Amino acid sequence: MNGWNVYFVIFRDRQTVMVPHYRVYPQSPATLTAIVGCHLPTITGENVHYGTPINPSTPHHIPGGSSSGSAVAVAAKLVDFSLGTDTIGCIRIPASLCGVFGFRSSHGAVSMDGVLPNSQSLDTIGWFARDPSVLHRVGHVLLQLKTEPRRSRRFVVADDLFELSKASKPKTSHFVKQMTEKLSGYQSPKHVNIGQFIASNVASLKAFCEESSIVQSGVGALKALSSVMVLLNRYHLGKLFFNLLMFGSWDKGSINKLEGMKIQTIEALGSPGEFLIYEFKTNHGEWITSVKPKLGANVSERVLTAIDSMPEDVKGLYKVRAELRAALQDLLKVDGILVLPTIIDPPIKRNSRKGLSSEFNDRALFLSSISSMSGCCQVTVPLGEHDGLPTSISLIAFHGSDKFLLDTVLDCYSTLKEQVRLAFESKPLPDTNGHLDASELLKEKGNAAYKGKQWNKAVNYYTEAVKLNGTNATYYCNRAAAYLELGCFQQAEDDCTKAISLSKKNVKAYLRRGTARESLLRYKEAAEDYKHAHVLEPHNKVANLGEKRLKKLMS
Repeated sequence: MNGWNVYFVIFRDRQTVMVPHYRVYPQSPATLTAIVGCHLPTITGENVHYGTPINPSTPHHIPGGSSSGSAVAVAAKLVDFSLGTDTIGCIRIPASLCGVFGFRSSHGAVSMDGVLPNSQSLDTIGWFARDPSVLHRVGHVLLQLKTEPRRSRRFVVADDLFELSKASKPKTSHFVKQMTEKLSGYQSPKHVNIGQFIASNVASLKAFCEESSIVQSGVGALKALSSVMVLLNRYHLGKLFFNLLMFGSWDKGSINKLEGMKIQTIEALGSPGEFLIYEFKTNHGEWITSVKPKLGANVSERVLTAIDSMPEDVKGLYKVRAELRAALQDLLKVDGILVLPTIIDPPIKRNSRKGLSSEFNDRALFLSSISSMSGCCQVTVPLGEHDGLPTSISLIAFHGSDKFLLDTVLDCYSTLKEQVRLAFESKPLPDTNGHLDASELLKEKGNAAYKGKQWNKAVNYYTEAVKLNGTNATYYCNRAAAYLELGCFQQAEDDCTKAISLSKKNVKAYLRRGTARESLLRYKEAAEDYKHAHVLEPHNKVANLGEKRLKKLMS
């Protein structure tokens, strides 16, 4: 299997036995076979040294990482479940991209004994499964759970994150609502702008926010949160050594292999985030200074910076974590479950250009930072395929509520899956051409509502105008402006794209799409829009300033 060290775990009753063999054991009613290990050093799951596991769901796309081997083994039906570790998304992301369940346990809920740490403040044990009952059973064994009385459940939908996501569409609110109506013990779903919530309730995060003109809707706060967790775009040291640590003795070949794996992992590192600079130095500084490994171009400088650095205020980093956990505890309490997309972007193709992989990486960490930094448990829930690609949502519950979250998935998954199927099969109402004067009147009403800062009302008027005349670029462009004010950046981008398809020289559409894409952290595309607007109108100050700002952000 591409040179991975494979370990099978057999669960019999409540005992866990690690077995260093390379075969799947025959199944029986008392036995489940599983795989543990198969770790790769990047969030995309690609590995130039040992080969990239093939994603069974979409073979031409990345499997996600770093626990990609474990996710692929489950998705390919080689085993019933598999284990891995999750530091900044390493279970949740590959689960989403491979179309399987992935559970990240609460920080500290499962012992990390025997696992070489990457970042003790973030590392957790996780597992994959195709079936929610298997996911549930594995959790009961690892977490040593006891029976609890059933309590009511309350879903809280992070609307702002679904607006950011290209991988999960805003129909989520609809099918979550439909599901709760069909199940007993579920309250009607609530809604939250989680970015704004975090910005308002995690005061210490302000010290890490970049100065920007588009911090609205909490985008800046979430970006800051991901940088505190890890702006270490390629990371993972502890995970790659898990299999080697399972050996009872070290021979020269094992030691050489360990050192080689360390070097390969370090070569995958991006610029370290402050959290991991501190813990990277603690965990591996002595090895770096004593072995002095030969590293790739531009890597040595980054590693030496990490070794020689100490954050000025380490306490500030831990304060962010403590405040975030307290804020989510207050939001979710004992019955709340946050509903959010697992990833923002659909899976990219294997061997994609470096810039695209880097953007995917950054935006994936943007969402995964919420549970990683808070220590909360999170489960990736597969929803089948849409447009030929796996889709999923994630559920987050408060720290220590792992059983509550596992029970919820087991209880609601079949109903959720059916509602998703119905939602995806439903077709949008077709546009109909109406009388020109009527659509123009609606546009004027929309303009008046926009000037009065009644953004939702403006959107409704522009939408009615579009229904009457779907070929007028102005209606889409104006609605995009209202969407921007509401923080609905993905919908704003879609409207601007439609406007541009109808009017190739629509400067406002390019500028507004640039703003939307900048808010979605897709800086390269945003820069191209500002540049296009600048070419069309060389003296346009907004286009000029936007182009300069994006160059600075990308540098």
